[in-house]
Amino acid sequence: MTSTHPHDVVPGSVPQHGSPGHSPHPTHRDEVAAAASELIGGPQGRRAVPGGWWTPLRVVVLVTLGMFALGMVQKLPCYNGAWFSGQTSQYVHACYSDIPHLFGGRGFADGLVPYVDRIPDAVSGGMEYLEYPVLTGVFMQIAAWLTPGGGAVQHQEQLYWLVNAGMLMACAAVLAVCVTRTHRRRPWDAMFVALAPALALTATINWDLLAVSLTAAGMLAWSRGRAVLAGVLIGLATAAKLYPLLLLGPLLVLCLRAGRLREFGRALGGAVGAWAVVNVPVMLLAPEGWAKFYTFSQERPVDFGSIWLILSQRLQTPLENANTFGTLLMLLGCGGIAALALCAPRRPRFAQLAFLVVALFILTNKVYSPQYVLWLIPLAALARPRWRDFLVWQACEVMYFLGIWMYLAYTGSGDAHQGLPTEGYQLAILVHLCGTLYLCALVVADALLPERDPVRTDGSDDPSGGVLDGARDRFTLGRFAAAAGRGPEPEAPLVRWGARGHHGGAGRDGRD
Repeated sequence: MTSTHPHDVVPGSVPQHGSPGHSPHPTHRDEVAAAASELIGGPQGRRAVPGGWWTPLRVVVLVTLGMFALGMVQKLPCYNGAWFSGQTSQYVHACYSDIPHLFGGRGFADGLVPYVDRIPDAVSGGMEYLEYPVLTGVFMQIAAWLTPGGGAVQHQEQLYWLVNAGMLMACAAVLAVCVTRTHRRRPWDAMFVALAPALALTATINWDLLAVSLTAAGMLAWSRGRAVLAGVLIGLATAAKLYPLLLLGPLLVLCLRAGRLREFGRALGGAVGAWAVVNVPVMLLAPEGWAKFYTFSQERPVDFGSIWLILSQRLQTPLENANTFGTLLMLLGCGGIAALALCAPRRPRFAQLAFLVVALFILTNKVYSPQYVLWLIPLAALARPRWRDFLVWQACEVMYFLGIWMYLAYTGSGDAHQGLPTEGYQLAILVHLCGTLYLCALVVADALLPERDPVRTDGSDDPSGGVLDGARDRFTLGRFAAAAGRGPEPEAPLVRWGARGHHGGAGRDGRD
């Protein structure tokens, strides 16, 4: 039997899908991981015995829960009073959370039904209905039901945050399990999620972890070849947050290149069906309340964290066309990602394109809340598992996390000694943007030069690709795209459109 040890793999070759092979320990693949391992005795030795109770899955889940708990500790100053003693204090301690404020501000404390009951202006400050997608609203309502009643409002808000933190911790555990199992031969890549500083800092700011965990579950299902289930989970994630819908774009172009459009159709059908099951009843029962999320997203002005905020502040004028410009840039960027998917010398991995399209949405959007980094963390772990680059990006995100709270402290107090002035906050935004662009550039380089892709160095093709893993290309664009001499022989010749716009037939070996 041919060995599939990484050192025995012929460069550019790909083992058959599902073939067994040796998976080296991360301390043998990554110099940062090797250096960090000195704290616990150094890299794994060749005589180390695998197995036992401390499996990668259990270790990753426990570390994730430990980091989540540290994030809860970081919120203690606010829990102990800063949420309720005026705005400035919660910003100075960098422990702000939407959760306790929206318990009363969106009518949960008064027993109002989300999307159905109009929220009084005196309670909501002008937000007539809950401005979150339906599944997130259900999550919030369940937490409200689980929150003990009675006592002071402040005490109830504290309990509401604790209940939500417990439910979000369960989401974090699901996230850890899904990322660990998505790349079967690389379970330790999930440690990027577990140890991400931004996960601990932002996990309980809002309810984004619900959508993030459902998205990770959908990617796990796709990696196992279960297209319908993957679509259902992505549809449910989209019912909790809009961004998971973007993952269908990379799946479309990758399935087009591999000739697997039937599987994409199944995933699309599952996504539409699951989204409709959650949304249509509320849409019919309370159309105005249901539409609030979409109208609010469209109508909200340029806000924190975006490049548009810097431009509006520099130009000293509101950018009324930010929606148009952002949408145009998003469409152009998606066209570039599609071209990359169809023209790269080797079909890019699903996780790589998923990271790029979500990062593009974040970079072009008119608002960037600190917890949005949660969308990218699991995708980055699967797309670019290199500790140096991941930590550089995380350092940029931590700087932005501190920057926005210091800026809000400054705007709330007007005291430069207690916060960050406008120019400093603009610098924090640029650091966030540059950090995200840095990681995007590395992912694009890996797609164009697949021999430098960390996941493919052991001969793997696309561990998160499911039916795409090891599949032969059926359609490519451009003369630089390889003719897909990988995997089993195709049932039909490869169609490849060249630089002059003509296509040629394939020879007996499947190449032009």
